[in-house]
Amino acid sequence: MSKLTPELEKLLTISHQVKEYQKGDYLFREGEAVKGLYILRSGKVQIGKVTPDGRELALKICGTGQMVGEITVFAKGATYLLDARAMTKTVCLKIPVEELEQSLEKDPSLAMAFMKWMGIDQQKTQTRFRDLMLHGKKGALYSTLIRLGNSYGVEAEGGLLIDVLLTNQELANFCGMSREMVNRMLSDLRKQGTVGMKDGKIVLYNIPKLKFDINCEECPIYLCKID
Repeated sequence: MSKLTPELEKLLTISHQVKEYQKGDYLFREGEAVKGLYILRSGKVQIGKVTPDGRELALKICGTGQMVGEITVFAKGATYLLDARAMTKTVCLKIPVEELEQSLEKDPSLAMAFMKWMGIDQQKTQTRFRDLMLHGKKGALYSTLIRLGNSYGVEAEGGLLIDVLLTNQELANFCGMSREMVNRMLSDLRKQGTVGMKDGKIVLYNIPKLKFDINCEECPIYLCKID
C-alpha cells in the first residue's frame, strides 16, 4: 500500500479488521453513523452520492493504499457524507473510529499527517468543482479525463491509457452530465484524434490540447487527480 506516506503508515499498526467486498457492495452509505476509516489493500472504490431526484454524482475513485471514509474525527454523532461502493472485488482494513482518535491523540506526527491528508483531499474536491463551475460541460469532461489520466494512466502506444473500465454513464456521473452528451463529446474527441479506445478503456493521445481547451491552470499533480 505504497500511497500512504511514512507517517500515515503508522495507521496500519492500529487495531483493525480486514474486510472484503464484492463488486457493487457498499462499504458505507450516506447518512450512516461513522464507524471507522477504511484503507484499501486491493480493488477500487467509487465515492459519490445520489441526489433527491435519483441522479448519481461520482466524486472520486480510490485505489490501493488510499483511505476512504469522509471521516469526521472527535465529533459525536458524525455521519458519512457520501456513499462508498466497490467497483471491483475489494479488500480493505477497517480502523474503528475510537481506535483512530486515541492514536491521533497520542501521536502528534500522525495527527499532523492525517490533517494534511484531509486538507489535500478537500483541495482536490475544490479544484474539481472549480472546473465544473468555470468551464461548463467541456471543462467537466476534459478535466475529468486529465484527472483520470493522472491517477490511473499507464503508458500506451502513442498515448496514456486510463487503466479503469468506465462506462459512458459512469463517466457522465463524474461530470454531472447526461450519458448522451458524453457520448457526443467523446465521439468528437475521437474524430479529432485527441482520445481513442483500447479494450474498452480510454486512451488520451493529446493531453496538451485538452488542457489548452479548458485554460488549464497547471495545478500540482497531487491535486489534479480523481482519487
